[in-house]
Amino acid sequence: MSAGMGRPPEGAHAAGEGTPVSAGMNRPLDGKVAIVTGSTQGLGLEIARVLSACGAHLVVVGRNAVAGGAVAAQLQQHGVRALYCATDIERDEEIDKCVARTIDSFGRLDILVNNACTYADRGFDAGRAEWLQSLNVNLVSAAIFTQKAVVHMRRGSVIVNLGSTGGKFGAAGRALYPAAKAALLQMTKNLAVTLAPRGIRAVAVSPAWTWSPAIETLSQGSRAAADAVAAPFHPLGRVGDGSEVGHAVAFLASDAASWITGVDIPVDGGFSVLGPDRGIAPRAWFERSIG
Repeated sequence: MSAGMGRPPEGAHAAGEGTPVSAGMNRPLDGKVAIVTGSTQGLGLEIARVLSACGAHLVVVGRNAVAGGAVAAQLQQHGVRALYCATDIERDEEIDKCVARTIDSFGRLDILVNNACTYADRGFDAGRAEWLQSLNVNLVSAAIFTQKAVVHMRRGSVIVNLGSTGGKFGAAGRALYPAAKAALLQMTKNLAVTLAPRGIRAVAVSPAWTWSPAIETLSQGSRAAADAVAAPFHPLGRVGDGSEVGHAVAFLASDAASWITGVDIPVDGGFSVLGPDRGIAPRAWFERSIG
């Protein structure tokens, strides 16, 4: 399978670049205000770029003040109203300040993207403190941020939780991150039912392997190597781009998705449709093994 299979069209994204996506695209989020947690780098940054290109005003959230300020300034240079909130999502008072600053600056809040996470995971060798840390960042902080944000949200607003294929399948040597993501997907369903009477939707997006600082490190900076390793597990033959996840988030946050709530959208290059046989017929496996 070619590593280039399923590659998005030229100009469809700007992953890793300093400009918002496709200046000529329509703007389905015009005037809406979005908070994206963990948006100073990686997937969160790409989501923020796509949302801004779709017309949203952005609140960049993270702990790295230098990176966060640079992202906000970068967006502002392209005509986007954006600000950076230095926020430790494990501290309720800092979440309060971030939400309050958003309302003070923009007068509204329409979209919350719970993206921030930690991948730290020693599986079942992890101690109690490690379990609690992972659940606090990956699950509880999303719940608390949502709790504090929805107070200011009007009808038509949206919560988008970043799930993961890791929260759906077993993987040896991992436990903390998958457990937290599985719980986040369940929480999305509960939020959807709870918030529906207020006209607020809750949805999830679950990426598979996506080009990010983590994958970049594992592949020693080689996108070609990452695509080659990913190809057997993703029918489209490569890792994803952050902007591709961003476009799914933008759609779900738009009025075009007004009849969608409580569900998880896999943005995974087909990862989740493969069984353990990786889509290869039993005959082929036996021919490989027996000859």
